Amino acid sequence: MAESSRATKPVESNYSARHLTVLEGLEAVRKRPGMYIGTTDSRGLMHCLWEIIDNSVDEALAGYGNDIRITLHADNSVTVSDNGRGVPVDIEPKSGLSGVELVYTKLHAGGKFGGGGYASSGGLHGVGASVVNALSSRLDVEVDRDGKTWAMSFRHGEPGVFSGDGPDSPFKPFENASELRVVGKVKKGVTGTRVRYWADPQIFLSTARFEPDSLVARARQTAFLVPNLAIEITDQRPESQDESGVAPVHRFQYEGGLSEFVDFLAVDAPITDTWRVTDSGTFTETVPVMDEVSGGLVSREIERRCEVDVALRWGTGYDVEVQSFVNIIATPKGGTHLAGFEQGLTRFFRKQIEANARKLKAGTDKPDKDDILTGLTAIVSVRVPEPQFEGQTKEVLGTAAVRSIVSKAIVQGMTERYESTKKPDKTQTAALLEKMVSEMKSRIALRAQRDTARRKSSLESSSLPAKLIDCRSKDVADTELFIVEGDSALGTARPARDSEFQALLPIRGKILNVQKASVAEMLGNAECGAIIKVIGAGSGRDFDIDSARYGKVILMSDADVDGAHIRTLLLTLFFRYMRPMLEAGRVYAAVPPLHRVIVQNAGRKPNDVIYTYSERELQTLLSDLKRRNKKYQEPIQRYKGLGEMDADQLAETTMDREHRALRRVRLEDAHAAAQMFELLMGNDVAPRKEFIVENADDLDRERIDA
Repeated sequence: MAESSRATKPVESNYSARHLTVLEGLEAVRKRPGMYIGTTDSRGLMHCLWEIIDNSVDEALAGYGNDIRITLHADNSVTVSDNGRGVPVDIEPKSGLSGVELVYTKLHAGGKFGGGGYASSGGLHGVGASVVNALSSRLDVEVDRDGKTWAMSFRHGEPGVFSGDGPDSPFKPFENASELRVVGKVKKGVTGTRVRYWADPQIFLSTARFEPDSLVARARQTAFLVPNLAIEITDQRPESQDESGVAPVHRFQYEGGLSEFVDFLAVDAPITDTWRVTDSGTFTETVPVMDEVSGGLVSREIERRCEVDVALRWGTGYDVEVQSFVNIIATPKGGTHLAGFEQGLTRFFRKQIEANARKLKAGTDKPDKDDILTGLTAIVSVRVPEPQFEGQTKEVLGTAAVRSIVSKAIVQGMTERYESTKKPDKTQTAALLEKMVSEMKSRIALRAQRDTARRKSSLESSSLPAKLIDCRSKDVADTELFIVEGDSALGTARPARDSEFQALLPIRGKILNVQKASVAEMLGNAECGAIIKVIGAGSGRDFDIDSARYGKVILMSDADVDGAHIRTLLLTLFFRYMRPMLEAGRVYAAVPPLHRVIVQNAGRKPNDVIYTYSERELQTLLSDLKRRNKKYQEPIQRYKGLGEMDADQLAETTMDREHRALRRVRLEDAHAAAQMFELLMGNDVAPRKEFIVENADDLDRERIDA
């Protein structure tokens, strides 16, 4: 053990045998940090931060404290403060250590063991604070309690005293006994904990950074999950400040709980109100517990209570947004609680549709889970004492008994809703069943269509639309599909293309707005159906990007308002039904020029042709030509559409790989994108009008084709 300590600690850190005992667990953390925080990049850095924040949140959950403040400092340290009870400062009799030293140096130590501290909490493994301490070059703790402010500092998990500010200042470890210093006084009744730490650069990658967007999103999420808890984030890092040097501050506090959370996440028009399902159940499990007499671990059968809280609503859209939590800690990969939720919904609605099959014209087909979940926005939250997670990162809940408790709660909650005699409930429940049956029929129709296409030989031209002008190459990575607006543009694009790897598919004007249409309407639309068939990878949840026939899809429309509208409609189709293409960065927008300027040269030298792509670029060019005493032909050609170019011009400016410019359409944030598509392309007019009015002053009038 001493050899490993010398390998990871500076020579001047000559701690005593007592500290070998204290640090033996933390040395293992420093050797294999991935076992505790997953990675040592930005994700691992953020995981450490949330281990500290979760301790403060657990205080709020227990009813002690309602304010948490997080500050990202300019020196890459971070402070988390709360107004909870404060970490205990008295001596723990078995270890002889103060509560502060015990919590921050001992793995699996703290108020989350033995049942006396928290009924349910997020940091259930009890290693969070000590792991962060082990992976920090410096960690300072201040506790307001008993009318005093107590303080202790650590370096790589070892307690001692720094003689200056920052992690690089001289450090002297305690030799025989640690000292919990009194550094100030506070008013009677004032309590809380402040933790400031510097992540160890020897552990974390040089590229690891605190991610403010991720921090803000999770802080907002936590505020939704813990009603009336205020969380404030201040980012003092220079790169985050605005031009005047003001640090951004974000503050979140909500009263509505999960229902308000669902309303925030939902982006489509509602079919149902936001329904709430709350219930609880008990189960028994055999666990090792600390025996007060012997001081050792003994196995005992303990009765646990699982509290279930679910908020859900269905909308007219097709996306599914279900987030799950255990003791307010997100479980992005689900677990038994999410499995129970889906099982309960599937079981209940299958029975409902079977019982109403004749009325719904459902036949003998059964809906699958995806038919039932389509358009659903839900939050599934459970509170369980000492849940079993799969790994310290807590991404998957493993407690088996939770599944049946959640499933039973959902079935009971939905049964009560469907037995309601209130008119709004009856209207909504009937509309929901109709939506699910419609999804089931669309899925079956899509499968039949795909199976039919697969049975056809790849050599049969009947499997593809007649208007497709295909390319010769079969190398998917090298091929491009241009979706072209109108026959006139097609006439120019056909001789302009490279027939070896460039295919053309013309569409007639503005396609169907699929944000407002049903799946059946989309499939019935000739243009939408042709695009899906030509790409050849299916649609919706059955979309298989590996089956796509082209490496790039390029939307080539006129450089005017109508062209922009057509491009938006096409992007809506891809977002709704072929989203993996956007996620993979395989959808592009062509950039055709707006102007063609012929610069006259003296003598027999050929004239120069310059293309510009905006009014501003044109005016800059003309000013430059005037300054150089260069003449140009007037009037300057202004392209109103792709059809006004000849094949050589279109090839040079828009299609030739060596000269063209393409805009890649990316999907950085699926939720934000879904909100924007629903706002701009959805059925609800009022929010769109409000958006236009609020942003009218930011409009670049030069981009309007008038």
